[in-house]
Amino acid sequence: MRDVYIDKVVVHMGVGEAGEKLVKAENIMKTITKQTPIRSIAKKTQPAFSVRKGMPIGCKVSLRGKRARDFFETALKIVNNTLFESQLDKSGNFSFGIEEHTDFPGMSYDPQIGIYGMDVNVVLERKGIRITRRKMAQKKLPGKQRVSKTDAIAFLKEKYQVEVR
Repeated sequence: MRDVYIDKVVVHMGVGEAGEKLVKAENIMKTITKQTPIRSIAKKTQPAFSVRKGMPIGCKVSLRGKRARDFFETALKIVNNTLFESQLDKSGNFSFGIEEHTDFPGMSYDPQIGIYGMDVNVVLERKGIRITRRKMAQKKLPGKQRVSKTDAIAFLKEKYQVEVR
């Protein structure tokens, strides 16, 4: 019950506009993650960036289980197994960016597509989290069952040999 595990990995590409650019980003994400992405929409109107509320401006994929672990290991190799302490939050979750999709194995640069970056968000949990999500007899998660920042760092160092600076 005290073991920390990767619950999900969310991969996000923010393109900033709909159209051909977004379709290219979706195709790249589909190739890298082997899963169909969904579009993320703008929550506010930003006239300076010519973005309207409700307009699709990016795409994202949630990976779980073996796919999440495999993708995470590949993404860690791209960032040289290094994370900064500022990338972790107090709940043990962390995020990091990948500047170019061409860093992934099997991906190459195509001048007609361009280069796209992405954000990788990882959620860590322990067994027993279900008590906060179930409908009947819902309870708060005890403090000892929550994943802290130090627990996350220890998990990353032990299981994935990540250097946290």
